[in-house]
Amino acid sequence: MSTLYEQEIFRVLSEAGEDGLAMQKIALHVFNACNSLFNPVSYEEVYAFVSRFLIAKSHSQASLIKRTALRGVYHLNFDLKETQQLVLKFKDAVPVEEPKKPAPDTSPTLF
Repeated sequence: MSTLYEQEIFRVLSEAGEDGLAMQKIALHVFNACNSLFNPVSYEEVYAFVSRFLIAKSHSQASLIKRTALRGVYHLNFDLKETQQLVLKFKDAVPVEEPKKPAPDTSPTLF
């Protein structure tokens, strides 16, 4: 389950861009993405994981996640090539749906 949380954290941060997001909003996004009727999770559990993950992954300058000047706000470290590849991976993973054309009506008419 933790790898699912990690993927969602990276997805949310890649969508947030250079402005980043507050830890509470990241945790809420991860909670909404991973919580379901058949696999319920508590918000406290998700928030604890997100906070530990973000703090652990933002210590060094060469890490994928950076803390901004604002307290509790994180964003991806776009100076690294790995981060740029990660953003491209998430952008390519979103399928583009083509609008479907309605099938021609071949049923008999009443008139």
